[in-house]
Amino acid sequence: MTMPNWDPRALAVLERLESAGHQAVFVGGCVRDLLRGQPPHDYDAATSALPDEILSACASLRCIPTGLKHGTVTVLSDGLPVEVTTFRREGQYTDHRHPDQVAFTRSLEEDLARRDFTINAMAWGSGGLSDPFGGREDLANETIRCVGDGNQRFREDALRILRGLRLAAQLDFLLEEQTAAAIRRSTPLLQYVAWERISAELLRLLCGPGAGRGLLAFPEVIGQILPELAPTVGFRQHSPHHRFDVYTHSVKTLEGVRPEPAMRLAALLHDVGKPSCFTLDPEDIGHFYGHEEESARLADCAARRLRLDRRTREQVFLLVRRHGLRFPLEEQNVRRWLCRLGPESFLDLLELQRADGAACGVDKPKQKALHTQLEAMTQDILTQAPCLTVKDLSIDGRDALAAGLEGPAIGRALRTLLEQVSQGELPNDRTVLLEQLKQN
Repeated sequence: MTMPNWDPRALAVLERLESAGHQAVFVGGCVRDLLRGQPPHDYDAATSALPDEILSACASLRCIPTGLKHGTVTVLSDGLPVEVTTFRREGQYTDHRHPDQVAFTRSLEEDLARRDFTINAMAWGSGGLSDPFGGREDLANETIRCVGDGNQRFREDALRILRGLRLAAQLDFLLEEQTAAAIRRSTPLLQYVAWERISAELLRLLCGPGAGRGLLAFPEVIGQILPELAPTVGFRQHSPHHRFDVYTHSVKTLEGVRPEPAMRLAALLHDVGKPSCFTLDPEDIGHFYGHEEESARLADCAARRLRLDRRTREQVFLLVRRHGLRFPLEEQNVRRWLCRLGPESFLDLLELQRADGAACGVDKPKQKALHTQLEAMTQDILTQAPCLTVKDLSIDGRDALAAGLEGPAIGRALRTLLEQVSQGELPNDRTVLLEQLKQN
């Protein structure tokens, strides 16, 4: 088999190991990606060489002892990191995350047998492709299947539950039936996984092209991670404006925004407060008064639990809290909100609102037309390069300090001047604005 697209820098690492008399192969995601015609994101290699033998064989390259205890050495080949690990087999996983003990082996097949999914359990070396578990066939059939018994794989490492869903979403593959059943049975084991690891896998899942299909097929898994969403599953909205239950509508909204973590998470959580705000009027029409504020509160709780960075957390909160705003088609009004939210957040909000409307399952031509006009007006305003942020003002905090203002009063004064300038009440002229500061 010829696979000409291997990075020659990565091949150089295998060649050094083989020249020293060891078996060495590429494994995992890099093999999977190249078989799909995609450039690998990173390179992992496995070898019969023990850690000290790896260091010896690659002595002419820079070697980093990443995890000698587990047999891993990172070899830098002309700037390319290649993670090289000794063939190994693993003992029990009493914590459902890490093996209690690792034993080195000279058998490639034993090493591949411990891996999670068949498409990740392939190896390529000088002898061609090693594929003892049918990974290439599953790759061709766009299928995610566990190596061996799925229940055992997920008991060993519960993070594999999310990794399977994430791979399916990223590659837009389907989960094989028995693997899917094992995921559902094993979902409670996610309690043993650190939130930082859950968060990383979840955000990658949400941004995958197959995210919607996975979220709809495995609501119990998502509910384990985001319990705030659990009440929305199957929750009927009793409204002529909504064809879908709250959860399905939220997933379809997610599919309608760009694959960026804050946007996708905000879309998924934008209506999470609806069940607790639900009321029925005498005509049996459902209403959700105040659900934006409640959804924002719950979304913030979820974002904190996921250990998201402050900027992402604040963006999710803002989008969820403001998603119900209605903007009159007036330039002055659009300028005001561009100024209050900032251009980036305002455009994100318009994108979320468009997706929200499109995910109702009911045709809304007037709403679509209004959104199109609103987006066009916003772009027209932005092309004029208006003053929309405090940084755009011709004065700054040092000027306010020199004018005698202190502490929070500086920010308040600058924001007031910004609103006046953005509305055309004052010119963005340094002399004029300095005079206004003195009057404050």
